[in-house]
Parts: sequence; structure tokens; C-alpha cells
Amino acid sequence: MYNTDLTGGYYDAGDNVKFGFPMAFTTTMLAWCVIEFGDLMPSNELGNALVAIRWATDYLLKTVSQPNRIFVQVGDPNIDHSCWERPEDMDTARTVYAVDAPNPASDVAGETAAALAASSMAFRSVDPGYADTLLRNAVQAFHFADNFRGAYSDNSNIRDGACPFYCDFSGYQDELLWGAAWLRKASQDNSYLSYLENNGKTLGAGDNINEFGWDNKHAGLNVLVSKEVLEGNMYTLESYKASADSFMCTLIPDSSSSHIEYTPGGLIYKPGGSNLQHATTISFILLVYAKYLDRTSQTVNCGNEFVSPVTLRMQAKKQVDYILGENPMGLSYMVGYSNYFPQRIHHRSSSLPSVKDHPEFIGCKEGSSYFNSTDPNPNVLVGAIGRAWRR
Repeated sequence: MYNTDLTGGYYDAGDNVKFGFPMAFTTTMLAWCVIEFGDLMPSNELGNALVAIRWATDYLLKTVSQPNRIFVQVGDPNIDHSCWERPEDMDTARTVYAVDAPNPASDVAGETAAALAASSMAFRSVDPGYADTLLRNAVQAFHFADNFRGAYSDNSNIRDGACPFYCDFSGYQDELLWGAAWLRKASQDNSYLSYLENNGKTLGAGDNINEFGWDNKHAGLNVLVSKEVLEGNMYTLESYKASADSFMCTLIPDSSSSHIEYTPGGLIYKPGGSNLQHATTISFILLVYAKYLDRTSQTVNCGNEFVSPVTLRMQAKKQVDYILGENPMGLSYMVGYSNYFPQRIHHRSSSLPSVKDHPEFIGCKEGSSYFNSTDPNPNVLVGAIGRAWRR
């Protein structure tokens, strides 16, 4: 038993399990959005974004609150997936999964360090005391990640709970570099610059992996580090920029580079489930890299053409437009946007009646009738992004 408070944070997808690995990545991305584009947000929406980030970071701080231990998950997914219950009615075991040193958790700890460091930047101007707390804990999380190297899901005590849902499929090395990059950006500490310089090759920064998501950070890492190259002539990090340029070229169908696959309708396509997670994250780094290039009046050399920031933005816009309805089905994959959007999102609180409308307890198996119903969900999950098919 662990004597610690692990309330807060976010459940994964439509379930009642808190997976630390993807939750930390989501937090990093939310914070990065505020860092890059917060000045374009209406003040009330910027406030909402910070509230959403803080709900996650308050939880993540709890996961690293004990020395040489990181809590990586709350809830047994196999038990949870056998039920369909509202969070208010949840009565399944809240199994806690933790990794103690010297067992490794470089992936989760590295991503947690990235999330806390990035969030410290998002909060720096509005709550400097909280920002200091986030950065201090980010440093500690990174030390755990770097000192005890390895994947958390290789631990037999963790594997049955984490896999096959959020195993580390691509290796932990990218999270070490990703965490160091965010700590460099948040602290300007030269020790993290040295880490990126000295470990980039051995930890695979140059691996040409055309993906960016919760399990693989290479593309985002290279874009993030490239800012310092573009703006500060940091030639020791030039290999990161070269990899970022190469990735951007794979997104341009007219370039001579071998490029990412697109569906016939024009959506970025990666095999496997939940394809829109790839299209959305890649669209984001297209916009970020375009911003970095714009500020320094640079383009990307793709061999047969020089690609401008405008072109990168147009590629991102095509993905966003597709998601919002400019696709062969005419369907907005964002719930609540337009008059034609998914009606049966895989989400318990959306598909089950609210406590207000149905105050009686709904048990584990009693929710199955709502899960199997063909009726629209009673609670519209506005803003959720559904899956996309290969059209």
C-alpha cells in the first residue's frame, strides 16, 4: 500500500484509468500550445487552458512526490474495461502502479519532466511560485529518468497493467532527450545543452521516424531544439535541425523526399487505431516550425524545392480543415462542430445519463445497455476528436 494522495489528473479516453505516460505527453502539448500561441488566445480562453494544464500538473507533482519513486498509473485497465460506469459510480479497484529505483522508468519520468518543465514556462508570468515548483520537480523527475535507464513497461510488476495499452513500443531514449530539451528551454541551464550535444547520437536523435505522439517524440524533439539553432547559431545542435528539416520534407507531397502516406481525401495516415492523434500532433509541429522559420526568415531545403513557412502552414490547415468537415464524408470529427459530427463517442460520461438526470447508481454491468445503444449519446462531448477512417 502507498500512503499518498493520487486524486486529480485525467482519465484516458472513455475509461476510468489514469495512464501517466500519455497523460504527461498531453500536458506537455497543452503547455507548448500556450507557450507558442497563448498570446493569440482571448484572455478567458488562455485562462481556461492554464486551468486544464494545472489540473494535470497538480496530479503529476503528486506522482513524483516521493524520493526515488514515480507513480505511473492508477486503475487496472483489464478490470476497468469489463465495466461501463460513470466516474461517480466507479467501484472497481483503484490499483496503483509505481516504479521504485533502481527499476527504470525513463519513458514516463522523462515525459513527466518534459510536462512539468514546459508547464513551468506556461505559468511563469502568471504564477512564478508555482512555475518554480514545477521546474524543481521536473529536474528531479529527469534525474530519475536518466539515472535509472530503461522502459517502465519492461518491469513485470507494471507490464500487465500498462500493456498492451501504453507499453513503451519505441524505446525510452527519445523521452530522455525530450525531457532534457524542455529543461534546457525552461531553465536555460547549459548542462542540458551539453546533454543534448553529447547524447543526441547515442540516444537516436537522428533516427528518421516519421511520427510524433505519446510514444515517439523524435519529430517534436527536433523541432523544439531547432529553435535554438535558428535563432542563436547553435551549430553544435545542427543535427537536430537537419532532422527537423528532413521530417518537414516528408510532409510535402511535391518534394523529392519519400513522404508520409496520405489518404485519398488528403489526411495524414499512419497504420493503427486513432489516426487523428497523428494528424493533429503533426499539424501542430508544422505550425510551430513555420513560426520558428518565419522569425528568422528561413526556408526548408527539400532538394527539388525550398519550402516556405507559408507552405508548412497550408499543410497544417489542410489537416485541420479535413478534421472539421472538408473530407469525403462531409463529417466534422470534432464533436459539436457543424451539424454533422460523431454522435456515439466512446466516453462513459457522454454515453451514460448524468447524475442529475439519473441519480440512481448504475453498476458495472448495468451500463452495458448504454454502451450498446445505437442512440446518440445523451451528453454531447463538445470539442472531442473522434477517429478517422482511411478515406
